Amino acid sequence: MTLPHPTSLSDADEDSLALEGFLPYRMARAAEIVSRQFAALYRERHGMTRPEWRTLATIGQFGQATATEIGAHSSMHKTKVSRAIQALEQRKWISRKTDEHDRRIEHIHLTREGRRHYRDLVRLARDYEARLLSSLGQSGASKLEAGLAAIETNLSGW
Repeated sequence: MTLPHPTSLSDADEDSLALEGFLPYRMARAAEIVSRQFAALYRERHGMTRPEWRTLATIGQFGQATATEIGAHSSMHKTKVSRAIQALEQRKWISRKTDEHDRRIEHIHLTREGRRHYRDLVRLARDYEARLLSSLGQSGASKLEAGLAAIETNLSGW
């Protein structure tokens, strides 16, 4: 079955929705395409899943983090964070230290091996971002940045 060319939301009749023209859907789809492309790179090089990448990136960015902080920062459910932490610990890329004041909390740090992989992932991420921005051209990249900033600023309180 061949679907007709997408139309914008304003072109659709009142009782239907052209999903391909619905801005939130288009944004989510574009984000998923970019995320999958980048995921293929870190999966190939390091054998990591998306939750493992986000967990490692969060710990690397802040030096240490709790599972709750990782979930909040990376917008992941606590189950995914927990599984990612276990996987990274099995690889010996992270270590945990129980909080001296509250034994329910663990502070998670990168090990020497984890820092080595994190540094490589930082280079991989920066290279990917540079290629992505280059593919948009200066004007397209500036417009995308302005649009993202406007959404983050204007819609965060909805």
